[in-house]
Amino acid sequence: KGRQKKNKCLLKDSGDKLVVVDFTASWCGPCQQIGPLFEQMANRPENKNVVFLKVDVDDAGDVSEYCDIKCMPTFQFYKNGNRVDEFSGANVETLKEKLEKHRT
Repeated sequence: KGRQKKNKCLLKDSGDKLVVVDFTASWCGPCQQIGPLFEQMANRPENKNVVFLKVDVDDAGDVSEYCDIKCMPTFQFYKNGNRVDEFSGANVETLKEKLEKHRT
């Protein structure tokens, strides 16, 4: 319950910045493939106003359940505390497209 509240606050505190959440697991092969690319995207200058978060579903099962995560990796996109998009799978092109779409 406390972690859910903390994450809600983090989403609200991000204001109008785009927040991208990567729901991942250490045992998930596709998660391990896309994880380093997600981190590279977070360090790109054009994404300086985007907040990138990783949530390990095994460490934060309550958050994963609250966010209705059914498979990994799942990426959720938030603006102003509201979910604006989401997709599942390790498709880096889809991740880039959705990032560009919601970044502005």
